[in-house]
Amino acid sequence: MPVASARPIALTVAERHLLKKAAWGRKTENRARLRARIVILAARGRSHASIAVETGVHVDTVRTWRGRFAEGGLPALADRKRSGRPACFTPVQVAEAKALACQLPAETGVPLARWSCPEPAAELTARGVTDSISASTVRRWLRQDAIRPWQYRSWIFIRDPDFRAKAQRVLDLYACTYEGEPLGADEYVISSDEKTSIQARCRCHPSLAPGQARAMRVNHEYGRGGALAYLADDDVHQAKVFGRCEATTGIVPFMALVEQVMAQEPYAGAKRVFWIVDNGSSHRGKTSIDRLAARFPNALLVHTPVHASWLNQVEIFFSVVPRKVVTPNDFTDLDQVRDRLRRFEDRYNATAQPFQWKFTTSDLDDLLARLDGHTLTDRHQ
Repeated sequence: MPVASARPIALTVAERHLLKKAAWGRKTENRARLRARIVILAARGRSHASIAVETGVHVDTVRTWRGRFAEGGLPALADRKRSGRPACFTPVQVAEAKALACQLPAETGVPLARWSCPEPAAELTARGVTDSISASTVRRWLRQDAIRPWQYRSWIFIRDPDFRAKAQRVLDLYACTYEGEPLGADEYVISSDEKTSIQARCRCHPSLAPGQARAMRVNHEYGRGGALAYLADDDVHQAKVFGRCEATTGIVPFMALVEQVMAQEPYAGAKRVFWIVDNGSSHRGKTSIDRLAARFPNALLVHTPVHASWLNQVEIFFSVVPRKVVTPNDFTDLDQVRDRLRRFEDRYNATAQPFQWKFTTSDLDDLLARLDGHTLTDRHQ
């Protein structure tokens, strides 16, 4: 019986490029890489036998993929649709599994804080929904609707009755406006806050600098050298930071920071200096407003809404400090911490630019509308 000759393969430039990318791509599936190599070798005029030896597969496999490409081109190298084995579970069972995953375990009487895939599988079996089911099957079902009951996020409802008014006042100041009037050239906006408990941890062995294919190494054991509070102000529009280190936070340290800023120009002679602060105990309530106004008549204290310190721009600077300055923490004493923070301020101020604040009053209205929608949904449930 005559043997069928090998199908000739001629590749276009585009086909050759895609096949090479598949054959030697780092993220290509093994089966796709194998098929691409077979076609590339066939295009070079190689026989079925030699291709089979080089790729480590049977001659029939080479003949199959060479023939498919000759008939259908690149699309023919993909797997054909198959009916697969009959479904073992009904759509109702799948729906019950997803419904269970969307319930808190406590609501079902299970003593767990959250589900992972083995627990819903065991619960479905215990309830008689299925005779048996694997955790991987449950995981595959949940993946279809992006249900991840093992993950969680924290959130908090707005409880400040004047949230919008307070938030808008802060956002207007960032936009150089106050009570509908533009700020003058002699009016300034200061964002202020405190960062507590910056520790001095003296490592038991010196930290090792990074090297080729080696990250910086920091010894796990350390001795405690105390902790301090770092208070900082950020001139929102001038991009200048003023900071000081104190043993703790409180009214006296905060007023010392205000004194440090207001005693120098241009703030001492300014028409108005707006101080944006959160509702921490160092500057909470009307008492703090009166205290600041009595000491500095041109200073106005502006509070962010309760639980909305994210509206305070100095928090962005405080997110930089741990990443750039004190982590990993390896200081012999608190004096070394103070010195590094002071020198970092100088370095930061030398090149700082105002933060590109993009959250506007329109974004605020959208946020409040979404939160109202969630609140109404929760009430109806």
